[in-house]
Amino acid sequence: MPKPVVALVGRPNVGKSTLFNRLAEERLAVVDDTPGTTRDRLVAEAEWAGVVFDIVDTGGIDPTETGPGRSLEPLSIGSADFVQQIREQAEIAIRQADAVLFVLDAESGVTPADREVANILRRNQVMREGQPWPPVLLVVNKADSAARRELVYQFYELGMGEPFPISALHGTGTGDLLDALVASFRKRGEEVEDDSVKIAIVGKPNVGKSSLLNRLVGEERAIVSPIAGTTRDAIDTRLEVNGIPVTLIDTAGIRRRGKIDPGVEKYSVLRSMSAIERADVCLLMIDAVSGITAQDAHIAGYILDAWKSVVVLVNKWDAVPKDSSTLDAFTRRVRQELNFLPYVPILFISALTGKRVEQVLPMALRVQEERLVHLATSRLNQMLQKAQSMHPAPSHAGRQLKIYYGTQVRNDPPTFLLYVNDPKLGHFTYMRYLENRLREEHPYLGTPIRLVMKPR
Repeated sequence: MPKPVVALVGRPNVGKSTLFNRLAEERLAVVDDTPGTTRDRLVAEAEWAGVVFDIVDTGGIDPTETGPGRSLEPLSIGSADFVQQIREQAEIAIRQADAVLFVLDAESGVTPADREVANILRRNQVMREGQPWPPVLLVVNKADSAARRELVYQFYELGMGEPFPISALHGTGTGDLLDALVASFRKRGEEVEDDSVKIAIVGKPNVGKSSLLNRLVGEERAIVSPIAGTTRDAIDTRLEVNGIPVTLIDTAGIRRRGKIDPGVEKYSVLRSMSAIERADVCLLMIDAVSGITAQDAHIAGYILDAWKSVVVLVNKWDAVPKDSSTLDAFTRRVRQELNFLPYVPILFISALTGKRVEQVLPMALRVQEERLVHLATSRLNQMLQKAQSMHPAPSHAGRQLKIYYGTQVRNDPPTFLLYVNDPKLGHFTYMRYLENRLREEHPYLGTPIRLVMKPR
């Protein structure tokens, strides 16, 4: 079941990123650091009272930012450009999130920009089961002193319920806020069992996701029914491929006329996150004309964080001038930029002309099969013994990691439990070495592998 998504919304400099880091801190501290995945983080996983959810920092709207058509002078709160940016930010967040934390500044009080955001949030809420949805919680940040906490009453004028005074910097008041947040998540009913292979089409805006979906649906001509997905503003399409039921999760949308503002483009991740959570295999689309970008790497990172399988599709290949070395050069560049996903297959396609599109779904189904492979325990332990004899683990403070026994404890994704003398001695470079040896035993095409160490 997809995790709830919580969006942090508010004008600049109210402490959204500080609150983001505060909420994500404990959860991130227990996640193993994976080499090659360093990137600007927009989404992180958090946990409170046993409930796990994703938090999304919608920061990045800077009123002093320059760019095409902008002057170097700071934008005033009432300027059309600034108001348009906060409107886009708030509207996208409220459409995609399960709850919204509307962050304000206790020191500056209620500003015209705060009122504008509040109006946008109210206009975009819908009624579900007699309650506004998604729920919006007022978070009054920088309430570090008793004097500032006494000023919180003024935020009632926004008409959005009780404000929660907190200090994101020091953590004061965040417990009460999180209690209310978790309680606000709508209880989800029992989902109908669905044994189809779920394939999500993800990527930045305007890479051709809708064109690919239409091409796949048109070619297969075996649609069972278009059904409304559990993710808002997404449509799932059911079809069959060689007798196998498949659900295509369409994340296309968020389109704007003209050039997409880089800051606003980040918010398309909100739509992709829920689709990635629901998917078995993700089709990560890259624009061959513009080349691989940081946003492509961000989305690939989210796929890895969710432990989902992936196929990289380089779309619009028909529009790229080519010579004998073009394909190899582009492949090397993709491998370099996505070096934390060395196991993924890459297909060069054109959704417009249909070139190689017929290979997409068979490749996705092949990757799904790899995701379900179970390695025999005897074969796994033979590999572990051989790997340790060929390349023993490096010593740390005179101690060396020793692996006594290993077994595959689950599929989807393949997860291996290794009984060792001390898990703290398992450096990530040696874990990467063991993963490479595992892939020599079986490639697990397009699929991440989890190695979990436990003391014997």
